[in-house]
Amino acid sequence: MQNESFRSPVQSPIRDTRVQTVIERLEAERRRPRGGGPRINPAESRNPYDYAEYGFSIHPEQGNLIYLLCRGMRAVRVVEFATSVGMSTLYFAAAMRDNGGKVIGSELVPEKIAAAKSNLTEARLADYVEIREGDARQTLRELGGPVDFVLIDGWPNDEASSLARQVIEIVAPQIRTGGYVMNDNAEPDFLEYIRDPVNGFISMTLPIKNGTELSLKVG
Repeated sequence: MQNESFRSPVQSPIRDTRVQTVIERLEAERRRPRGGGPRINPAESRNPYDYAEYGFSIHPEQGNLIYLLCRGMRAVRVVEFATSVGMSTLYFAAAMRDNGGKVIGSELVPEKIAAAKSNLTEARLADYVEIREGDARQTLRELGGPVDFVLIDGWPNDEASSLARQVIEIVAPQIRTGGYVMNDNAEPDFLEYIRDPVNGFISMTLPIKNGTELSLKVG
């Protein structure tokens, strides 16, 4: 009987060994604060500047799916909230290099922007990325044209409406019909929005990283 704790290596569709090497390093360096972080332990500080040295990032299974979908749909304008240290950016940027496109990211913490740029430079993908520093509710209001794919992986907040909900409401009108949205954290009000047919999406939960919501804009 197979040991349930065994996890086979994730095979990446990205063939560039430079990109694979940076992703593998970031995965090996992955760590959380002692209390788990504000999403796991709501009693912890929710000030993102208090976690400047931590990269809360998507997992390789999610990244590989992003890369494959972007390649398959020939995406050329993709958006992520938030960039953090650039793990998701690497997958997006690899696809944008192959497709001839661009990643637009938003990140609040300067130290994380510096880390993301360093990782992208190491992977030779920096030319395919624009990281906008500041609050995504402002930096993502104008994206320069129809968006093919959006990752919503934002920070928990103490407001009545989650940042994920606020950002998707800003970005959704800019997503083209046939474009995708991936959400990492299953914020209830985000799910309420994306699953409401009136907002123009169809959606499903994938069995990846305890539930990843993937949505398609159909109208």
